[in-house]
Amino acid sequence: MLVSAKDMLNKAKAGHYAVGQFNINNLEWTKAVLLTAQELNSPVILGVSEGAGKYMCGYKTVASMVTAMMDELKITVPVALHLDHGSYEGSFKCIEAGFSSIMFDGSHYPIDENIEKTRELVKICKDKGLSLEAEVGSIGGEEDGVIGAGEVADPKECKAIADLGVTMLAAGIGNIHGKYPANWTGLRFDTLDDIQALTGDMPLVLHGGTGIPDDMIKKAISLGVAKINVNTECQLSFAAATRKYIEEGKDLSGKGFDPRKLLAPGFEAIKATVKEKMELFGSVGKA
Repeated sequence: MLVSAKDMLNKAKAGHYAVGQFNINNLEWTKAVLLTAQELNSPVILGVSEGAGKYMCGYKTVASMVTAMMDELKITVPVALHLDHGSYEGSFKCIEAGFSSIMFDGSHYPIDENIEKTRELVKICKDKGLSLEAEVGSIGGEEDGVIGAGEVADPKECKAIADLGVTMLAAGIGNIHGKYPANWTGLRFDTLDDIQALTGDMPLVLHGGTGIPDDMIKKAISLGVAKINVNTECQLSFAAATRKYIEEGKDLSGKGFDPRKLLAPGFEAIKATVKEKMELFGSVGKA
C-alpha cells in the first residue's frame, strides 16, 4: 500500500539521513527501484514528472501499475508515489489518480501567488492524508520540460511557505537538474543553514542529486535535507549499460533482441545506482 512521505521524512530528518526519490519512466525503472528498496530495507519515494506521467499513459495508469507491482513483488517497505515538479492543474489530477504525495512547484509564480495556491493544496492534501512538497527559489537546468534559472531561495519566503503546513520544502541553493557544468560553484550551504534555522523541523528537499559530490550530499543532510532526488544518474547508467550490450553485439546473438534481454543490463544498472545512493543517503535498514 502506498503511504504519505510524511512519516518517512520526519524520521529521516530526526535521524540525520535522507530518503531517496528516484524518478520512474517505465516498468523497468519502477521494478528496479522497488526491488532495491526491499532488498536494502529502505523507505523510498517514486517520483513521476508530468512528462513521464503522460508517457506512461496517464497518472491513473502509473498509480495502478505501482500498486499492482508492489502487491506482486510483495513490497513491504514504505513507498510513496510522488508527483515531481507538478503544476497546479497536475497536482489535482494526481490527487484524483491515487498518488500518495504531491509536489506543487509554484516557484515560477510571484511569492504571494505561490503561497495562495500552496495554501489551497495544503488543505486538500491534509484532508486526504497525502504529503505535499512546495518549492521556493528555482532549481537550475531542465527537468522534463520544467526549466529553472537557478535562483537561490529567500529564507524568509521559505518560512512563509513552511508555515502553511507543507510536509517538505524544496529550496534552490545552487543545485541543478541534469549534468553539472564544469564551472559550477557548489551548493550554497549558508543559505541552506539560514533556511533550516527559520523552518525548524521541516524536512528539506535537495533536487538535482546527480553529480553533487558525496561530501556535499552528507553536509546537506547534516543541515536538514531529508529527501534527495535522483533521475539523471539512473538515466545515464541505464543508457550506458544498454549501449554496451548493443555495441558488443549481444542483441544479434540468439534472441538477444528480445526486449526482456535487451533491457536487462539497464535494469541491473539502475538497481546498482539506486543501491549506491541509498547507502550514501543513509536510508539502508531504516524502513
